[in-house]
Amino acid sequence: MSRIRVAVDVGGTFTDICIMDEDSGAIRIEKTASTPDDPMQAIMNGVEQGRIDLSEVTLFSHGTTVATNALITRRLPRTAMVCTEGFRDVVEIRRANKEDLWDTYKDVAKPYIPRRDRLTVRERVSAEGTILEALDEEAAHRVAEILVKRQVKSIAVCFMNSYVNGANERRMREILKKAMPDLPVSISSEVMPEIFEHERFSTTMANAVCAPVVVDYVSRLGEKLAAAGYKRDLLLLHSGGGVMTPASVRDFSARLAGSGIAAGAIASRFIGNLCGFPNSIGFDMGGTSTDVSLAWNGESRITKDWYIEFGYPIRFPSIEVLTIGAGGGSLAWQDEGGSLRNGPQSAGAFPGPACYKNGNRTATNTDANVVLGRLGTSLAGGKITLDPALAAQAVQETVATPFSMELHQAAEAIIAVANANMGNAVRLLSISRGYDPRDFALVAFGGAGALHGAAVAKELSIPTVIVPPNPGVTSALGCLLVDVQHDFSESFMADASTVSPAEMQAAFVLMEEQAVERLTHEGVAREDMALQRTVEMMYQGQWRSLAVSAPARIESICSLIEAFHNEHEREFNYRREEAPVSIFRIAVKA
Repeated sequence: MSRIRVAVDVGGTFTDICIMDEDSGAIRIEKTASTPDDPMQAIMNGVEQGRIDLSEVTLFSHGTTVATNALITRRLPRTAMVCTEGFRDVVEIRRANKEDLWDTYKDVAKPYIPRRDRLTVRERVSAEGTILEALDEEAAHRVAEILVKRQVKSIAVCFMNSYVNGANERRMREILKKAMPDLPVSISSEVMPEIFEHERFSTTMANAVCAPVVVDYVSRLGEKLAAAGYKRDLLLLHSGGGVMTPASVRDFSARLAGSGIAAGAIASRFIGNLCGFPNSIGFDMGGTSTDVSLAWNGESRITKDWYIEFGYPIRFPSIEVLTIGAGGGSLAWQDEGGSLRNGPQSAGAFPGPACYKNGNRTATNTDANVVLGRLGTSLAGGKITLDPALAAQAVQETVATPFSMELHQAAEAIIAVANANMGNAVRLLSISRGYDPRDFALVAFGGAGALHGAAVAKELSIPTVIVPPNPGVTSALGCLLVDVQHDFSESFMADASTVSPAEMQAAFVLMEEQAVERLTHEGVAREDMALQRTVEMMYQGQWRSLAVSAPARIESICSLIEAFHNEHEREFNYRREEAPVSIFRIAVKA
Protein backbone atom coordinates (compact mmCIF):
# COMPACT_ATOMS: atom_id res chain seq x y z
CA MET A 1 0.00 0.00 0.00
CA SER A 2 1.40 3.40 -0.97
CA ARG A 3 1.87 6.19 1.56
CA ILE A 4 1.06 9.72 0.49
CA ARG A 5 1.18 13.23 1.89
CA VAL A 6 -1.41 15.84 0.96
CA ALA A 7 -1.20 19.62 1.26
CA VAL A 8 -4.05 22.02 0.54
CA ASP A 9 -3.82 25.77 0.03
CA VAL A 10 -7.12 27.66 -0.18
CA GLY A 11 -6.88 30.86 -2.21
CA GLY A 12 -9.41 33.51 -3.10
CA THR A 13 -9.93 32.09 -6.59
CA PHE A 14 -8.57 28.53 -6.62
CA THR A 15 -7.94 25.79 -4.08
CA ASP A 16 -4.68 23.98 -4.81
CA ILE A 17 -3.81 20.44 -3.75
CA CYS A 18 -0.32 18.93 -3.79
CA ILE A 19 -0.03 15.13 -3.44
CA MET A 20 3.34 13.48 -2.78
CA ASP A 21 4.11 9.76 -2.81
CA GLU A 22 6.46 9.15 0.14
CA ASP A 23 8.12 6.13 -1.46
CA SER A 24 8.89 7.53 -4.92
CA GLY A 25 8.88 11.25 -4.14
CA ALA A 26 6.59 11.80 -7.13
CA ILE A 27 4.32 14.84 -6.88
CA ARG A 28 1.03 15.43 -8.64
CA ILE A 29 -1.28 18.40 -8.41
CA GLU A 30 -4.96 19.23 -8.50
CA LYS A 31 -6.68 22.58 -8.83
CA THR A 32 -10.33 23.32 -8.16
CA ALA A 33 -12.42 26.48 -7.87
CA SER A 34 -12.60 27.91 -4.35
CA THR A 35 -15.95 28.02 -2.58
CA PRO A 36 -15.72 31.15 -0.37
CA ASP A 37 -19.00 30.48 1.43
CA ASP A 38 -17.79 27.02 2.49
CA PRO A 39 -14.02 26.49 2.00
CA MET A 40 -14.35 22.85 3.09
CA GLN A 41 -16.43 22.09 0.01
CA ALA A 42 -13.56 23.01 -2.32
CA ILE A 43 -11.17 20.85 -0.27
CA MET A 44 -13.42 17.81 -0.46
CA ASN A 45 -14.05 18.51 -4.17
CA GLY A 46 -10.30 18.46 -4.71
CA VAL A 47 -9.90 15.21 -2.76
CA GLU A 48 -12.58 13.61 -4.92
CA GLN A 49 -11.21 15.12 -8.13
CA GLY A 50 -7.72 13.84 -7.30
CA ARG A 51 -9.06 10.39 -6.38
CA ILE A 52 -7.17 10.56 -3.10
CA ASP A 53 -7.58 7.55 -0.82
CA LEU A 54 -7.44 9.28 2.57
CA SER A 55 -6.81 5.97 4.34
CA GLU A 56 -3.36 5.97 2.69
CA VAL A 57 -2.56 9.57 3.70
CA THR A 58 0.08 9.89 6.43
CA LEU A 59 -0.01 13.70 6.58
CA PHE A 60 -2.70 16.23 5.67
CA SER A 61 -1.44 19.83 5.90
CA HIS A 62 -3.69 22.80 5.30
CA GLY A 63 -3.12 26.52 4.77
CA THR A 64 -6.39 28.27 5.57
CA THR A 65 -7.83 31.77 5.22
CA VAL A 66 -10.67 31.17 7.70
CA ALA A 67 -9.20 33.30 10.53
CA THR A 68 -8.05 36.04 8.15
CA ASN A 69 -11.43 36.24 6.44
CA ALA A 70 -13.27 36.31 9.77
CA LEU A 71 -11.24 39.33 10.90
CA ILE A 72 -11.54 41.11 7.54
CA THR A 73 -15.28 40.61 7.16
CA ARG A 74 -15.94 40.90 10.92
CA ARG A 75 -18.31 37.97 10.78
CA LEU A 76 -17.40 37.20 14.36
CA PRO A 77 -19.24 35.54 17.24
CA ARG A 78 -20.13 37.67 20.23
CA THR A 79 -17.02 37.86 22.38
CA ALA A 80 -16.36 39.53 25.72
CA MET A 81 -13.25 40.99 27.34
CA VAL A 82 -12.57 41.19 31.07
CA CYS A 83 -10.06 43.91 32.04
CA THR A 84 -8.53 45.54 35.06
CA GLU A 85 -10.86 48.26 36.35
CA GLY A 86 -10.15 51.51 34.50
CA PHE A 87 -8.46 49.90 31.50
CA ARG A 88 -11.23 48.56 29.28
CA ASP A 89 -10.60 51.29 26.69
CA VAL A 90 -6.95 50.38 26.07
CA VAL A 91 -7.84 48.61 22.81
CA GLU A 92 -9.95 51.58 21.66
CA ILE A 93 -7.43 54.30 22.53
CA ARG A 94 -4.79 52.34 20.57
CA ARG A 95 -1.53 54.11 19.66
CA ALA A 96 -1.30 57.70 18.43
CA ASN A 97 0.04 56.75 14.99
CA LYS A 98 -2.14 56.81 11.87
CA GLU A 99 -2.27 54.54 8.85
CA ASP A 100 -2.20 57.58 6.55
CA LEU A 101 -0.64 60.67 8.13
CA TRP A 102 -2.36 63.04 5.69
CA ASP A 103 -5.87 61.58 5.68
CA THR A 104 -7.65 63.51 8.44
CA TYR A 105 -11.05 62.08 7.53
CA LYS A 106 -10.26 58.38 7.64
CA ASP A 107 -12.43 56.56 10.16
CA VAL A 108 -10.61 54.37 12.67
CA ALA A 109 -11.82 50.78 12.77
CA LYS A 110 -13.71 49.83 15.90
CA PRO A 111 -12.28 47.13 18.19
CA TYR A 112 -13.40 43.57 17.47
CA ILE A 113 -15.08 43.56 20.88
CA PRO A 114 -17.50 46.50 21.45
CA ARG A 115 -17.27 48.57 24.62
CA ARG A 116 -20.49 47.17 26.12
CA ASP A 117 -18.90 43.71 26.14
CA ARG A 118 -15.64 44.87 27.75
CA LEU A 119 -16.23 44.40 31.48
CA THR A 120 -13.93 45.21 34.40
CA VAL A 121 -12.96 43.83 37.80
CA ARG A 122 -10.77 45.19 40.58
CA GLU A 123 -7.25 43.72 40.72
CA ARG A 124 -3.73 45.10 40.35
CA VAL A 125 -0.25 43.77 39.72
CA SER A 126 2.83 46.01 39.85
CA ALA A 127 5.32 46.32 37.00
CA GLU A 128 7.66 44.11 39.05
CA GLY A 129 5.02 41.37 39.38
CA THR A 130 3.91 42.00 42.96
CA ILE A 131 0.18 41.47 43.52
CA LEU A 132 -0.89 44.85 44.92
CA GLU A 133 -4.56 43.88 44.95
CA ALA A 134 -5.89 40.34 44.64
CA LEU A 135 -8.72 39.63 42.23
CA ASP A 136 -12.09 40.78 43.57
CA GLU A 137 -13.74 37.37 43.35
CA GLU A 138 -17.20 38.63 44.18
CA ALA A 139 -17.01 41.01 41.20
CA ALA A 140 -15.51 38.24 39.07
CA HIS A 141 -18.48 35.96 39.77
CA ARG A 142 -20.87 38.81 38.89
CA VAL A 143 -19.07 39.30 35.58
CA ALA A 144 -19.36 35.57 34.87
CA GLU A 145 -23.12 35.70 35.54
CA ILE A 146 -23.52 38.65 33.16
CA LEU A 147 -21.62 36.88 30.39
CA VAL A 148 -23.70 33.72 30.82
CA LYS A 149 -26.84 35.81 30.29
CA ARG A 150 -25.33 37.51 27.24
CA GLN A 151 -24.53 34.11 25.72
CA VAL A 152 -21.07 35.12 24.58
CA LYS A 153 -19.11 32.53 22.61
CA SER A 154 -15.57 33.41 23.71
CA ILE A 155 -13.80 35.55 26.32
CA ALA A 156 -10.50 37.47 26.48
CA VAL A 157 -8.96 38.24 29.88
CA CYS A 158 -6.50 41.16 29.85
CA PHE A 159 -5.11 42.47 33.14
CA MET A 160 -2.44 45.13 33.64
CA ASN A 161 1.15 43.84 34.02
CA SER A 162 0.00 40.24 33.81
CA TYR A 163 2.98 39.48 31.57
CA VAL A 164 5.18 39.36 34.69
CA ASN A 165 2.61 37.67 36.95
CA GLY A 166 -0.50 36.07 35.48
CA ALA A 167 -1.94 34.71 38.75
CA ASN A 168 -4.97 37.02 38.75
CA GLU A 169 -5.72 36.22 35.11
CA ARG A 170 -5.52 32.50 35.76
CA ARG A 171 -7.91 32.82 38.71
CA MET A 172 -10.33 34.83 36.56
CA ARG A 173 -10.22 32.07 33.97
CA GLU A 174 -11.04 29.45 36.62
CA ILE A 175 -14.14 31.41 37.64
CA LEU A 176 -15.27 31.87 34.03
CA LYS A 177 -14.66 28.22 33.19
CA LYS A 178 -16.71 27.10 36.19
CA ALA A 179 -19.65 29.12 34.87
CA MET A 180 -19.08 28.29 31.18
CA PRO A 181 -17.00 25.09 30.94
CA ASP A 182 -17.07 24.75 27.15
CA LEU A 183 -16.23 28.36 26.29
CA PRO A 184 -12.72 29.23 25.02
CA VAL A 185 -11.03 31.72 27.35
CA SER A 186 -7.87 33.49 26.14
CA ILE A 187 -5.69 35.07 28.85
CA SER A 188 -3.07 37.60 27.79
CA SER A 189 -0.35 36.23 30.11
CA GLU A 190 -0.36 33.02 28.04
CA VAL A 191 -1.30 34.32 24.59
CA MET A 192 1.27 37.16 24.54
CA PRO A 193 3.29 37.49 27.79
CA GLU A 194 5.01 40.76 26.83
CA ILE A 195 5.13 44.40 27.86
CA PHE A 196 3.09 47.03 25.93
CA GLU A 197 -0.48 46.61 27.07
CA HIS A 198 -2.19 47.69 23.83
CA GLU A 199 -0.34 45.12 21.75
CA ARG A 200 -0.94 42.41 24.37
CA PHE A 201 -4.63 43.27 24.73
CA SER A 202 -5.09 43.51 20.95
CA THR A 203 -3.47 40.15 20.24
CA THR A 204 -5.53 38.47 22.96
CA MET A 205 -8.70 40.10 21.62
CA ALA A 206 -7.97 38.80 18.10
CA ASN A 207 -7.26 35.36 19.53
CA ALA A 208 -10.56 35.30 21.42
CA VAL A 209 -12.76 36.42 18.52
CA CYS A 210 -11.13 33.91 16.16
CA ALA A 211 -11.37 30.94 18.51
CA PRO A 212 -15.00 29.87 17.95
CA VAL A 213 -14.77 30.33 14.17
CA VAL A 214 -11.46 28.50 13.79
CA VAL A 215 -12.22 25.69 16.24
CA ASP A 216 -15.56 25.02 14.54
CA TYR A 217 -13.95 24.96 11.09
CA VAL A 218 -11.07 22.72 12.14
CA SER A 219 -13.41 20.34 13.98
CA ARG A 220 -15.81 20.00 11.07
CA LEU A 221 -13.03 19.57 8.51
CA GLY A 222 -11.37 16.97 10.73
CA GLU A 223 -14.66 15.07 10.96
CA LYS A 224 -15.14 15.14 7.18
CA LEU A 225 -11.61 13.85 6.59
CA ALA A 226 -12.01 11.15 9.25
CA ALA A 227 -15.30 10.04 7.72
CA ALA A 228 -13.49 9.70 4.40
CA GLY A 229 -10.76 7.52 5.96
CA TYR A 230 -8.04 9.87 7.26
CA LYS A 231 -6.63 8.57 10.56
CA ARG A 232 -4.08 11.20 11.65
CA ASP A 233 -4.22 14.75 13.04
CA LEU A 234 -5.07 17.51 10.59
CA LEU A 235 -2.08 19.91 10.56
CA LEU A 236 -2.78 23.64 10.21
CA LEU A 237 -0.19 26.02 8.81
CA HIS A 238 0.30 29.10 11.00
CA SER A 239 1.66 32.54 10.19
CA GLY A 240 5.08 31.79 11.67
CA GLY A 241 5.84 29.18 9.02
CA GLY A 242 5.15 25.98 10.94
CA VAL A 243 2.14 23.76 11.50
CA MET A 244 0.08 23.22 14.62
CA THR A 245 -2.30 20.48 15.67
CA PRO A 246 -6.01 21.01 16.41
CA ALA A 247 -5.17 20.77 20.13
CA SER A 248 -3.09 23.96 19.88
CA VAL A 249 -5.54 25.80 17.64
CA ARG A 250 -8.04 26.28 20.47
CA ASP A 251 -5.48 28.18 22.56
CA PHE A 252 -3.76 30.10 19.75
CA SER A 253 -6.45 30.57 17.11
CA ALA A 254 -5.15 33.93 15.86
CA ARG A 255 -1.94 32.24 14.75
CA LEU A 256 -3.96 31.03 11.77
CA ALA A 257 -4.46 34.62 10.61
CA GLY A 258 -1.98 34.84 7.76
CA SER A 259 -1.82 31.05 7.45
CA GLY A 260 -2.43 30.84 3.71
CA ILE A 261 0.05 33.51 2.64
CA ALA A 262 2.83 31.96 4.74
CA ALA A 263 2.76 28.82 2.57
CA GLY A 264 3.96 30.67 -0.50
CA ALA A 265 6.77 32.35 1.43
CA ILE A 266 7.95 28.96 2.72
CA ALA A 267 7.95 27.44 -0.76
CA SER A 268 9.72 30.48 -2.23
CA ARG A 269 12.51 30.28 0.36
CA PHE A 270 12.92 26.54 -0.23
CA ILE A 271 13.10 26.94 -4.02
CA GLY A 272 15.57 29.81 -3.74
CA ASN A 273 17.85 27.78 -1.46
CA LEU A 274 17.52 24.73 -3.72
CA CYS A 275 18.62 26.78 -6.74
CA GLY A 276 21.58 28.33 -4.93
CA PHE A 277 19.99 31.68 -4.09
CA PRO A 278 19.75 32.06 -0.29
CA ASN A 279 18.65 35.66 -0.87
CA SER A 280 15.30 35.48 -2.64
CA ILE A 281 12.11 37.48 -3.03
CA GLY A 282 8.88 35.53 -3.25
CA PHE A 283 6.45 36.90 -5.84
CA ASP A 284 3.15 35.04 -5.50
CA MET A 285 0.58 36.48 -7.92
CA GLY A 286 -2.73 34.68 -7.71
CA GLY A 287 -6.21 35.44 -8.93
CA THR A 288 -7.09 38.06 -6.30
CA SER A 289 -3.86 39.39 -4.80
CA THR A 290 -0.07 39.35 -4.93
CA ASP A 291 1.96 38.31 -1.87
CA VAL A 292 5.57 39.46 -1.62
CA SER A 293 7.99 37.85 0.86
CA LEU A 294 11.74 37.98 1.42
CA ALA A 295 14.39 35.47 2.49
CA TRP A 296 17.86 36.64 3.57
CA ASN A 297 20.71 34.17 4.04
CA GLY A 298 18.26 31.34 3.57
CA GLU A 299 15.83 32.43 6.30
CA SER A 300 12.45 34.10 5.94
CA ARG A 301 12.13 37.59 7.34
CA ILE A 302 10.05 37.48 10.52
CA THR A 303 7.97 40.33 11.90
CA LYS A 304 5.87 40.93 15.01
CA ASP A 305 4.55 44.23 13.68
CA TRP A 306 1.58 43.24 11.56
CA TYR A 307 -2.19 43.45 11.59
CA ILE A 308 -5.32 42.58 9.64
CA GLU A 309 -6.87 45.99 10.40
CA PHE A 310 -4.67 48.97 11.23
CA GLY A 311 -4.55 49.78 14.92
CA TYR A 312 -5.09 46.23 16.15
CA PRO A 313 -1.73 44.44 16.00
CA ILE A 314 -1.34 40.67 16.19
CA ARG A 315 2.05 40.18 17.80
CA PHE A 316 2.70 36.52 17.09
CA PRO A 317 6.01 36.02 15.22
CA SER A 318 5.00 35.79 11.58
CA ILE A 319 6.69 35.52 8.21
CA GLU A 320 6.60 39.05 6.82
CA VAL A 321 4.40 39.07 3.74
CA LEU A 322 3.20 42.20 1.98
CA THR A 323 -0.12 41.70 0.21
CA ILE A 324 -1.62 44.02 -2.40
CA GLY A 325 -4.79 43.76 -4.45
CA ALA A 326 -3.17 42.85 -7.76
CA GLY A 327 -4.03 39.46 -9.26
CA GLY A 328 -5.19 37.86 -12.45
CA GLY A 329 -8.76 38.87 -11.65
CA SER A 330 -7.99 42.49 -10.62
CA LEU A 331 -10.26 44.94 -12.40
CA ALA A 332 -9.10 47.85 -14.54
CA TRP A 333 -10.99 51.11 -13.91
CA GLN A 334 -10.85 54.88 -14.31
CA ASP A 335 -10.59 57.06 -11.21
CA GLU A 336 -12.18 60.46 -10.64
CA GLY A 337 -9.11 62.20 -12.00
CA GLY A 338 -9.29 60.29 -15.26
CA SER A 339 -6.31 58.01 -14.58
CA LEU A 340 -6.18 54.29 -15.29
CA ARG A 341 -6.16 52.18 -12.12
CA ASN A 342 -5.81 48.46 -11.49
CA GLY A 343 -7.32 46.70 -8.46
CA PRO A 344 -7.73 46.13 -5.59
CA GLN A 345 -11.25 45.23 -6.71
CA SER A 346 -11.32 41.73 -8.17
CA ALA A 347 -13.64 39.60 -10.27
CA GLY A 348 -12.89 36.76 -7.83
CA ALA A 349 -13.58 33.10 -8.43
CA PHE A 350 -17.02 33.97 -9.80
CA PRO A 351 -17.77 35.55 -12.19
CA GLY A 352 -14.03 35.79 -12.79
CA PRO A 353 -12.42 37.56 -15.76
CA ALA A 354 -14.58 38.40 -18.78
CA CYS A 355 -12.95 35.62 -20.80
CA TYR A 356 -14.32 33.04 -18.31
CA LYS A 357 -17.76 33.54 -19.92
CA ASN A 358 -19.59 34.01 -16.62
CA GLY A 359 -21.06 37.44 -17.31
CA ASN A 360 -18.32 39.85 -16.18
CA ARG A 361 -17.81 42.71 -18.69
CA THR A 362 -15.01 44.62 -16.91
CA ALA A 363 -11.43 44.02 -18.07
CA THR A 364 -9.02 42.20 -15.76
CA ASN A 365 -5.30 41.44 -15.95
CA THR A 366 -6.17 37.99 -17.30
CA ASP A 367 -8.23 39.53 -20.10
CA ALA A 368 -5.35 41.85 -20.99
CA ASN A 369 -2.95 38.90 -21.12
CA VAL A 370 -5.37 37.01 -23.39
CA VAL A 371 -5.59 40.00 -25.75
CA LEU A 372 -1.78 40.21 -25.88
CA GLY A 373 -1.49 36.51 -26.73
CA ARG A 374 0.26 35.61 -23.47
CA LEU A 375 -2.42 33.07 -22.58
CA GLY A 376 -3.97 30.35 -24.69
CA THR A 377 -7.59 29.31 -24.75
CA SER A 378 -7.65 27.23 -21.56
CA LEU A 379 -6.37 27.13 -17.97
CA ALA A 380 -6.04 24.54 -15.19
CA GLY A 381 -5.41 21.63 -17.53
CA GLY A 382 -8.39 22.44 -19.72
CA LYS A 383 -10.89 22.75 -16.86
CA ILE A 384 -11.39 26.44 -17.69
CA THR A 385 -11.77 27.60 -21.29
CA LEU A 386 -11.07 31.20 -22.26
CA ASP A 387 -12.93 33.29 -24.84
CA PRO A 388 -10.54 35.76 -26.57
CA ALA A 389 -13.47 37.67 -28.10
CA LEU A 390 -14.99 38.41 -24.68
CA ALA A 391 -11.56 39.44 -23.35
CA ALA A 392 -11.11 41.85 -26.26
CA GLN A 393 -14.60 43.26 -25.78
CA ALA A 394 -13.96 43.92 -22.07
CA VAL A 395 -10.61 45.62 -22.72
CA GLN A 396 -12.19 47.71 -25.49
CA GLU A 397 -15.12 48.87 -23.35
CA THR A 398 -13.22 49.35 -20.09
CA VAL A 399 -10.00 50.99 -21.29
CA ALA A 400 -9.54 51.37 -25.06
CA THR A 401 -12.67 53.43 -25.76
CA PRO A 402 -12.62 55.65 -22.61
CA PHE A 403 -8.92 56.43 -23.06
CA SER A 404 -8.98 56.61 -26.89
CA MET A 405 -6.46 53.79 -27.24
CA GLU A 406 -5.97 50.99 -29.72
CA LEU A 407 -6.98 47.58 -28.29
CA HIS A 408 -3.47 46.16 -27.80
CA GLN A 409 -2.21 49.49 -26.46
CA ALA A 410 -5.00 49.41 -23.87
CA ALA A 411 -4.08 45.86 -22.84
CA GLU A 412 -0.44 46.90 -22.46
CA ALA A 413 -1.55 49.83 -20.28
CA ILE A 414 -3.53 47.54 -17.98
CA ILE A 415 -0.49 45.28 -17.54
CA ALA A 416 1.87 48.24 -17.05
CA VAL A 417 -0.22 49.65 -14.18
CA ALA A 418 -0.41 46.22 -12.52
CA ASN A 419 3.36 45.74 -12.85
CA ALA A 420 4.03 49.19 -11.38
CA ASN A 421 1.83 48.40 -8.36
CA MET A 422 3.58 45.08 -7.78
CA GLY A 423 7.01 46.64 -8.27
CA ASN A 424 6.22 49.15 -5.53
CA ALA A 425 5.29 46.28 -3.21
CA VAL A 426 8.67 44.63 -3.82
CA ARG A 427 10.40 47.97 -3.10
CA LEU A 428 8.56 48.30 0.20
CA LEU A 429 9.70 44.88 1.39
CA SER A 430 13.27 45.19 0.14
CA ILE A 431 14.62 48.73 -0.21
CA SER A 432 12.51 50.09 2.65
CA ARG A 433 13.88 47.31 4.90
CA GLY A 434 17.50 48.03 4.02
CA TYR A 435 17.94 45.37 1.31
CA ASP A 436 19.17 45.93 -2.26
CA PRO A 437 16.89 43.99 -4.65
CA ARG A 438 19.85 43.50 -7.00
CA ASP A 439 21.26 41.07 -4.42
CA PHE A 440 18.23 38.78 -4.74
CA ALA A 441 16.60 36.32 -7.11
CA LEU A 442 12.88 36.70 -7.77
CA VAL A 443 10.89 33.48 -7.34
CA ALA A 444 7.77 34.02 -9.47
CA PHE A 445 4.85 31.70 -8.85
CA GLY A 446 1.10 31.64 -8.36
CA GLY A 447 -1.31 31.40 -11.26
CA ALA A 448 -0.10 34.69 -12.78
CA GLY A 449 3.39 35.08 -11.29
CA ALA A 450 5.26 33.73 -14.31
CA LEU A 451 3.38 36.14 -16.61
CA HIS A 452 4.49 39.24 -14.71
CA GLY A 453 7.67 38.23 -12.85
CA ALA A 454 10.20 39.15 -15.54
CA ALA A 455 8.72 42.64 -16.03
CA VAL A 456 8.75 43.33 -12.28
CA ALA A 457 12.33 42.03 -12.00
CA LYS A 458 13.43 44.24 -14.90
CA GLU A 459 11.92 47.32 -13.26
CA LEU A 460 13.91 46.65 -10.07
CA SER A 461 17.13 45.41 -11.77
CA ILE A 462 16.76 41.99 -10.17
CA PRO A 463 19.17 39.82 -12.19
CA THR A 464 17.54 36.39 -11.82
CA VAL A 465 13.97 35.13 -12.08
CA ILE A 466 13.13 31.58 -10.98
CA VAL A 467 9.87 30.02 -12.16
CA PRO A 468 9.25 26.65 -10.45
CA PRO A 469 7.43 23.75 -12.13
CA ASN A 470 3.66 24.03 -11.69
CA PRO A 471 3.91 27.59 -10.35
CA GLY A 472 0.16 27.77 -9.83
CA VAL A 473 0.30 25.28 -6.94
CA THR A 474 3.62 26.32 -5.37
CA SER A 475 1.89 27.59 -2.22
CA ALA A 476 0.37 24.15 -1.66
CA LEU A 477 3.89 22.71 -1.96
CA GLY A 478 4.90 25.06 0.86
CA CYS A 479 2.44 23.28 3.15
CA LEU A 480 4.45 20.07 2.62
CA LEU A 481 7.75 21.72 3.57
CA VAL A 482 6.96 22.64 7.16
CA ASP A 483 7.43 21.17 10.62
CA VAL A 484 5.35 21.35 13.77
CA GLN A 485 6.51 24.66 15.22
CA HIS A 486 5.76 26.81 18.25
CA ASP A 487 7.15 30.16 19.37
CA PHE A 488 7.81 31.08 22.99
CA SER A 489 8.82 34.51 24.24
CA GLU A 490 8.97 36.59 27.38
CA SER A 491 9.91 40.13 28.28
CA PHE A 492 13.48 40.50 29.51
CA MET A 493 13.77 44.24 30.17
CA ALA A 494 17.33 45.08 31.16
CA ASP A 495 20.35 47.21 30.37
CA ALA A 496 22.56 44.88 28.33
CA SER A 497 25.67 46.01 30.21
CA THR A 498 24.26 44.78 33.52
CA VAL A 499 22.98 41.35 32.42
CA SER A 500 25.07 38.30 33.27
CA PRO A 501 25.34 35.42 30.76
CA ALA A 502 24.18 33.01 33.49
CA GLU A 503 21.00 35.02 34.10
CA MET A 504 20.05 34.98 30.42
CA GLN A 505 21.01 31.32 30.04
CA ALA A 506 18.70 30.37 32.92
CA ALA A 507 15.78 32.24 31.34
CA PHE A 508 16.36 30.50 28.01
CA VAL A 509 16.57 27.07 29.65
CA LEU A 510 13.22 27.61 31.37
CA MET A 511 11.55 28.53 28.06
CA GLU A 512 13.15 25.58 26.29
CA GLU A 513 11.74 23.22 28.92
CA GLN A 514 8.26 24.60 28.13
CA ALA A 515 8.92 24.15 24.40
CA VAL A 516 10.03 20.54 24.79
CA GLU A 517 6.98 19.80 26.95
CA ARG A 518 4.63 21.27 24.31
CA LEU A 519 6.20 19.34 21.42
CA THR A 520 6.32 16.12 23.44
CA HIS A 521 2.61 16.51 24.18
CA GLU A 522 2.04 16.75 20.41
CA GLY A 523 3.91 13.51 19.77
CA VAL A 524 7.28 14.85 18.59
CA ALA A 525 10.29 12.77 19.66
CA ARG A 526 13.07 14.65 21.50
CA GLU A 527 15.66 13.73 18.86
CA ASP A 528 13.46 15.35 16.20
CA MET A 529 13.25 18.68 18.01
CA ALA A 530 15.31 21.76 17.15
CA LEU A 531 15.41 24.88 19.33
CA GLN A 532 16.45 28.31 18.03
CA ARG A 533 17.09 31.25 20.32
CA THR A 534 16.77 34.97 19.58
CA VAL A 535 17.31 38.11 21.64
CA GLU A 536 15.52 41.36 20.81
CA MET A 537 17.49 44.52 21.55
CA MET A 538 17.29 48.28 21.00
CA TYR A 539 19.22 51.44 21.70
CA GLN A 540 17.96 53.07 24.89
CA GLY A 541 15.22 55.54 23.98
CA GLN A 542 13.96 53.49 21.04
CA TRP A 543 10.72 51.51 21.22
CA ARG A 544 11.19 49.18 18.25
CA SER A 545 13.53 46.24 18.74
CA LEU A 546 15.64 44.11 16.40
CA ALA A 547 16.15 40.38 16.85
CA VAL A 548 19.55 38.67 16.70
CA SER A 549 20.35 34.97 16.99
CA ALA A 550 21.66 33.66 20.29
CA PRO A 551 23.86 30.57 20.79
CA ALA A 552 22.81 27.41 22.61
CA ARG A 553 24.97 28.51 25.54
CA ILE A 554 25.23 32.20 26.46
CA GLU A 555 28.84 32.92 27.34
CA SER A 556 29.12 36.58 26.34
CA ILE A 557 26.61 39.43 26.24
CA CYS A 558 29.15 41.53 24.33
CA SER A 559 28.89 39.28 21.28
CA LEU A 560 25.11 39.76 21.27
CA ILE A 561 25.54 43.54 21.49
CA GLU A 562 27.94 43.47 18.52
CA ALA A 563 25.46 41.38 16.52
CA PHE A 564 22.77 43.96 17.32
CA HIS A 565 24.97 46.85 16.12
CA ASN A 566 25.55 44.99 12.84
CA GLU A 567 21.85 44.25 12.32
CA HIS A 568 20.88 47.84 13.14
CA GLU A 569 23.37 49.13 10.58
CA ARG A 570 22.04 46.75 7.93
CA GLU A 571 18.41 47.71 8.59
CA PHE A 572 18.80 51.47 9.14
CA ASN A 573 22.25 52.24 7.67
CA TYR A 574 23.76 53.53 10.92
CA ARG A 575 25.05 52.26 14.26
CA ARG A 576 25.65 53.95 17.63
CA GLU A 577 28.34 51.99 19.42
CA GLU A 578 28.60 54.69 22.07
CA ALA A 579 24.91 54.40 22.96
CA PRO A 580 23.70 52.07 25.72
CA VAL A 581 21.80 48.99 24.49
CA SER A 582 18.68 47.57 26.13
CA ILE A 583 17.49 43.98 25.98
CA PHE A 584 13.76 43.87 25.34
CA ARG A 585 12.71 40.26 24.89
CA ILE A 586 14.08 36.73 24.52
CA ALA A 587 12.42 34.06 22.40
CA VAL A 588 12.68 30.39 21.46
CA LYS A 589 11.40 28.83 18.25
CA ALA A 590 10.79 25.10 18.71
